[in-house]
Amino acid sequence: MASATADSVLSLLDQRLVGALQCDGRVTAERAAHVLGLNPATVRRRLHALDAEGTVRVVVSPVARPRNGGSTGALFLRIRVLRGKLDTIVAALAARQDIPFIDVTTAGDEIFAVARTEPGSRDPLVFRQLPSSQAVTSLESATILHVFRLTSEWRHQVLTAPERAALSPAAPSAEAAAANSPGPYGIDADALEQSLIDALTPNARLTAAALAAHTGHPESTVRRRLARLGAQGRLITQVLVEPRRLGLPIEAKLLLRVAPDHLAGAGQALADHPSVHGAFATSGPSNLHAAAYFPDLTALYGFLSRDLVGLGISHVETAIVSHAAKRSPVHSR
Repeated sequence: MASATADSVLSLLDQRLVGALQCDGRVTAERAAHVLGLNPATVRRRLHALDAEGTVRVVVSPVARPRNGGSTGALFLRIRVLRGKLDTIVAALAARQDIPFIDVTTAGDEIFAVARTEPGSRDPLVFRQLPSSQAVTSLESATILHVFRLTSEWRHQVLTAPERAALSPAAPSAEAAAANSPGPYGIDADALEQSLIDALTPNARLTAAALAAHTGHPESTVRRRLARLGAQGRLITQVLVEPRRLGLPIEAKLLLRVAPDHLAGAGQALADHPSVHGAFATSGPSNLHAAAYFPDLTALYGFLSRDLVGLGISHVETAIVSHAAKRSPVHSR
């Protein structure tokens, strides 16, 4: 098979395999082949090629869904900088472990980022470090109050509903969910579980044998712990793939103002929309933030002019992303 260019759209077969990985980042080639009606050897070959080419990475999600959609302990940052200083500020932010996501917009002087912080804290980055930089011309921050949709929960619309259901792991039981601590980044893990999470963070498809060699524990023990992490919903994977490879070259950030009595409904409507890969209620004048992928600007216009109608939205500001500067596999602890 001829090598595809870095910007070419993946074949439908490869896109369907991306869809399978979104359902279960550790799905076996045999399971994916069975559900999708493909040859197992073909699936193994294509999964290996997608990984070897760097087209697709499966990582442990850097943000865990909080219980009942509550706060993630994070801030949305909107940073404007002097022209000519954009790359310098982006590089400085990207070097920080508390910044998992950075997007640069087509404005040419604007950065959107997510910063992990303690809710209500006087974060040094926001209060001191960024304002003291002469390269920063303005800074807005908004605290995430409620999560409607995380990027790790977005599904590329190339599988049928039955296929997605067959590939998705069972939801954690009520008892397993109740065992989770109320911390914003998940539950406390013992030494072995933390070592497994650390090993899987940059490559969530490592085999049990490889993890056993890494941790020094028997493979049978590793398999049991992996099964427990999965059953408790504590091993959330995320597929990193350039959206344009999926035929979705337009990413938009949406800052919306919604009346309080419409906030929950509007947020859920956005979360349910197939284009939306992130939706959050936030502090600030724009109390609902969303991010979405589109095949073209016509589809974005249709979303704005039709799909947002009737949701109680009084104001929309749209920013188009020129490139994603950081999608961090570093896991929140």
